[in-house]
Amino acid sequence: MSPDRPAGDAGGDPTRRDTTPAKTSSRAEIDAFVAQVKALGAARAPGTVAGGRGRLVFALDATMSRQPTWDTACRLQADMFAEAGAVGGLDVQLVYFRGLSECRASKFVSDPKALASLMERIDCRGGHTQIGKVLSHVRRENEATKVAALVYVGDAMEEPVDDLCARAGELGLAAVPCFVFQEGHDPVAEQAFREIARLSGGAWCRFSSGSAHELGALLRAVAAYASGGRDALHRLAGRNTAAVRLLEQLR
Repeated sequence: MSPDRPAGDAGGDPTRRDTTPAKTSSRAEIDAFVAQVKALGAARAPGTVAGGRGRLVFALDATMSRQPTWDTACRLQADMFAEAGAVGGLDVQLVYFRGLSECRASKFVSDPKALASLMERIDCRGGHTQIGKVLSHVRRENEATKVAALVYVGDAMEEPVDDLCARAGELGLAAVPCFVFQEGHDPVAEQAFREIARLSGGAWCRFSSGSAHELGALLRAVAAYASGGRDALHRLAGRNTAAVRLLEQLR
């Protein structure tokens, strides 16, 4: 498995950055859209593939500041598979961005060793965030085969927030919740991450820098949700406080 599949937007040159000013939606328009998302998303169950396995996209910011957390995620990713294995299993796709325009996606894998091997070969490089490409990629993956959830781990946001909100809203309409885990206290990133989670029907949580325990608990909670839905998350809540934090935000 090699991470050689571009995850940029379909059509045109994926390396070009859109410099068109983003249109700002009114509060009434946003509220109406959120109401529509709630009405459609509430009746849909998490996506699974044949055999009841959940499909989870695991996306990470791989710009230079992320190296310590990337290394931590490498060590923790096997815990996601173990937690999901108790419910129904999990297929995970790694998506990452780094440098000036690199944004790539792996195949979906069901073996934690395969994902770990891939992650160990990737080093972080300087660059700006490409969260919009990640959200668009997940939308396309879901159109091909149902995706249960997106996990995104990052610490910054350097894109037009309205564009990200529009793409998060599309995922909300498709019942693909985004679980956004923020490292650090960047207020700009927090505002954007909270909106992405809210519009997609997911959840936002902060974890402390260098805290493997906190991030590990969050990843296990999402893995349980992706493979078994709310019921699995409720069962996990008795032994995982991160599951409680996510349940409090999920619609």
